[in-house]
Amino acid sequence: MSKRHPAGRHFLQIPGPSPIPDRILRATNRQVIDHRGPEFATLGLTVLAGMQRIFQTRHPVIIYPSSGTGAWEAALVNTCSPGDRVLMVETGHFAILWKKIAERLGLLPEFIPGDWRHAIDPAQIAQHLAADSAHTIRAVACVHNETATGITSDIQAIRAAIDSVGHPALLMVDTISGLGAMPYQHDAWGVDVSIAGSQKGLMMPSGLSFHALSPKALEASKSARLPRGYWAWDEILAANVRGFWPSTPSTNLFFGLVEAIQMLEEEGLEQVFARHVRHAAATRAAVARWHLEVLCQDPACHSPVVTAVLMPEAHDADRLRQIALEHFDLSLGMGLSKMAGRVFRIGHLGDINDLTLIGALAGVEMALGLAGVPHERGGVQVAMDYLRETA
Repeated sequence: MSKRHPAGRHFLQIPGPSPIPDRILRATNRQVIDHRGPEFATLGLTVLAGMQRIFQTRHPVIIYPSSGTGAWEAALVNTCSPGDRVLMVETGHFAILWKKIAERLGLLPEFIPGDWRHAIDPAQIAQHLAADSAHTIRAVACVHNETATGITSDIQAIRAAIDSVGHPALLMVDTISGLGAMPYQHDAWGVDVSIAGSQKGLMMPSGLSFHALSPKALEASKSARLPRGYWAWDEILAANVRGFWPSTPSTNLFFGLVEAIQMLEEEGLEQVFARHVRHAAATRAAVARWHLEVLCQDPACHSPVVTAVLMPEAHDADRLRQIALEHFDLSLGMGLSKMAGRVFRIGHLGDINDLTLIGALAGVEMALGLAGVPHERGGVQVAMDYLRETA
């Protein structure tokens, strides 16, 4: 017997990949063009200039046909040498994965432990760098928006902490889930390597990753001694001058990227950011009414793209997620690593509006009831009231 087709549209409320707007899907649905021809050169220059505007930088942007994981590696191999120390902070699952890549590359991560409930403490960064009088720490690498925990760290404060002790370390920032969904200013914040991906705030299919670079990062790459071929900035930048790439680019994703940039700029970046903040606040209002607990304990650091919710003791978050999927065609984010089974994550990023969010929250509330999770009903109503009052 064939599998039953669920009526209606699937609610993809994970913190990325985010739902892809029909405009972007249609844009990618084109015949491929010659990636060495003049039409592609125009396309290449268009997406590079557009991504400079999204990163808010005057400096070069690199586009790789890869996931964000590849861009993590690329940031390190282009700037570091074997045995270099890299200061990293445990904000959650993805910070740990980046650390593992650094270790595999022969680097020496100095990992500041965290409890997965608080953002990066800039004072700890300053303390570690001040103790490095020989300036052997090559880079500070941190996650801007940790989707495993729903925590956003203050990049400007981290830059100020580095500068306060006069340390020359590069600042590398993973804003894979932040770019296009929350404020990010590569130049103004003094970031040396910003890392992003296509499948989050940019509303794209996965498959593109990005670096925004500073002059300091480009200078550092000249003396870096880790092996690099495919990831090498110099060959890519040389080809980019005329709108080309040294390897085969993801042409059809570029078609979609043009549309994604246009959609963000049509709405206006400030309006996009405000929409995400508003939807995050409505979600947290619903969670509070359910008498559940948000994982992030610092209200100033709540992520605008995802809310991680702690389950009561003896209740399994994965069972709740399964019920939500089977009964309401609603996908929620799973708990990762040490939060597996302990949290579920409500994604509210990308191409969603008030009604999308309310539908998702209704699915969560109904799933809580079916799963027998102790909660107070009325979270959806509280969220609706908030959205109405802030419309």
